[in-house]
Amino acid sequence: MRADNSRHIRQAAERRHELTRSKAVAALRELQNQGSAVTFEAVAAAAGVSRSWLYTQADLRAVIIGLRDDGRPRQPRASRSSASTESLRVRLNASLERNREPSTEIKHLRDQLALALGRSRRRNTGGP
Repeated sequence: MRADNSRHIRQAAERRHELTRSKAVAALRELQNQGSAVTFEAVAAAAGVSRSWLYTQADLRAVIIGLRDDGRPRQPRASRSSASTESLRVRLNASLERNREPSTEIKHLRDQLALALGRSRRRNTGGP
């Protein structure tokens, strides 16, 4: 029977968690002392942790949000993928033009098919 080493694994995980928390707290204080913007992204980069991990730490999340907002109303962030009206109009016109090309080709092919069917019927009926 194997020895139960789960206690050691839990202790190592707890030490790793505390080390990670201390790095995040130190990074948070350093950003604040420097007068830098305190955001999840900035704290995560400075501490070498993931932003998702920061969001899971309720106390750190509350501090970051408080410092980030700093009592000022937040400006809505512009979406990085938003397109201007003119850009959308150009894309729409390009799409419409691409749709016209197959329509013209389809009309041409239908005309050719009609002629071929007409010739085939004349041959089969013995007409001129």
